[in-house]
Amino acid sequence: MVKRTRFDDADCPVARSVDAIGDWWSLLIVRDAFDGSRRFNEFQRSLGVAKNILAARLRDLVANEILETTPISEGSPYQEYTLTEKGRALFPVIVALRQWGEAFSFADSEPHSELLDRRDGQPLAPLEVHAHDGRLLTSDDVAVAKLS
Repeated sequence: MVKRTRFDDADCPVARSVDAIGDWWSLLIVRDAFDGSRRFNEFQRSLGVAKNILAARLRDLVANEILETTPISEGSPYQEYTLTEKGRALFPVIVALRQWGEAFSFADSEPHSELLDRRDGQPLAPLEVHAHDGRLLTSDDVAVAKLS
């Protein structure tokens, strides 16, 4: 098996984030956790991933403090997985990936799921990046500053 490259010492926040999240299975697990999945069998049924891969990804997400485990009931050997504060902070990332996929991964007539505001049932507005003064920013408006 090929050993995965680690980025936990990289000076790039994107590289460290990718290192913490892991891979596509991990992002899909986080997505399912936002959608209400809590138990191993719920994740397995939704994703169709092999049990050993799912177990490894869940273990890594717990180790990276993105998910935490709690007993299903007192005295039960079974546990459920819930998002931590660090995991819940991935919500804008999941929304951004979802909105990008809606815009670029489906034909116009192809059905897909969408996120709706629970209060009014309306689709979410597109995510935007704003400057400290409220201006809308694009990639042309930002620069990376290396800190020493």
